[in-house]
Amino acid sequence: MPTLFDPYTLKGSTLRNRIAVGPMCQYQAQDGMPNDWHGVHYASLARGGAGLVTLEATAVSPEGRITPHCLGLWNDEQAQAYAPIVASIRKTGATPGIQIAHAGRKASANVPWEGDDHIAPSDPRGWQPIAPSAVAFGANLPRVPHEMTLEDIERVKNDFVAAAVRARDAGFEWLMLHFAHGYLAQSFWSTHSNKRTDRYGGSAENRGRFLLETLAAVRAVWPEDRPLSARFGVIEFDGNDEQTLEESITLVRKMKEHGLDFLDVSMGFSTPDATIPWGAGFMTPVAHKVRQEAGLPVTTSWYISEGRQADALIRNEIVDVATIGRPLLANPHWPHEAARILHAKNATTILPPSYAWWLARYQ
Repeated sequence: MPTLFDPYTLKGSTLRNRIAVGPMCQYQAQDGMPNDWHGVHYASLARGGAGLVTLEATAVSPEGRITPHCLGLWNDEQAQAYAPIVASIRKTGATPGIQIAHAGRKASANVPWEGDDHIAPSDPRGWQPIAPSAVAFGANLPRVPHEMTLEDIERVKNDFVAAAVRARDAGFEWLMLHFAHGYLAQSFWSTHSNKRTDRYGGSAENRGRFLLETLAAVRAVWPEDRPLSARFGVIEFDGNDEQTLEESITLVRKMKEHGLDFLDVSMGFSTPDATIPWGAGFMTPVAHKVRQEAGLPVTTSWYISEGRQADALIRNEIVDVATIGRPLLANPHWPHEAARILHAKNATTILPPSYAWWLARYQ
C-alpha cells in the first residue's frame, strides 16, 4: 500500500514523493517572460519538499494569456529564461513540470487584484479573445470572443506543439495540457460555450475533437519517457453532471489511447452560474470514479490541505498523487510538516541538509 511519502514512478520519471505543487498563476510576467519572481517562487516550493513542481498556466501564444502578466512560451527567448528555473527545481530533488495553456474567451483580462474582468476593448493593453463560438462567458467576463475558423484551430494546435517542443528542450520533465477551467480546450468540450455546427461542435465526439487532436500532436513531439498529463474539467456542477461526467470519462479513455499518461481531474468553470459544492476534498470522489473507469492514474486538488487527509487519499488509492495548492503558498515546507505528523521515515531528508541540521540541532 503506497503512502504520501513513497516515490512515484511514471514512464522514465520518478517523483521523490506523491505531493505535487498545483499550477497557480502568479501574474508577475512581462511579455510572457519569467523573471526573478518566478525563480525565487518556484525554487522555494521545490526546496520545501514537494515531489513535483508544475509551473503555472503558460500561454502558447500572446492571445492565449489570461492577463497581460501571464507567463508565455511562444518564443525561444522565453524558453531560454526557463532553463535556470528548471535547474533550481531539479537541484532540490523535485521534478520540474509545466502547464501549457490557451485562455480562449477568458483571455485579455485584468489581474485578479485589479478587477479580474475583461480589459476594455479601447484599452491598448488588451486584445481580441477567440473561442469555438462567439459566446461570452458572462458575469465579469462579458466580452464576446471571435469565433475561430478552421485555420485558427490549426494555428492554435500548432502553437501547443511549438510550446511543447520548447518545454522539452528547456528540460521540463512533466508536461500538462490545460484542458479545464473554461479556457479554450474546455470551451470546445462544454455545451455552454461550443455552439458550432461543423466537425468541432454538436456531438460529444465532435466537441472532444480539438482536445484529442491537440493531445496527439503534442504527444508526437513530447518524449515517450516523459509523462504527458492534462488538467481536464470532467464536471460542470450545472445540474447535468451525470451525463457530463459519463461523456468526460469516455473522452478520457480516448485521451489515454492518444498517449495521455496522467490526468489532473478538475471541473469546467464554463458558466458563472455553476453551483459548486465547495468543501474539503470535494473533487476526490469524482477523481476516484475517473481513475476506476478510465484506467488512468490521476490526481486532483481543491481543498486538500491536511497531511493525514492527503495520505489517506494515497493509501486508499483514491488518487495516485495529491496536488496541493494554497497551503503551499502559506507554507512551502508543508511537506516537511506533513511528514513529521505522519512519522514518515524520510521526514528529515525532505528538507535541504542545512535546514535539517539546524532543526535537528536545536529541537
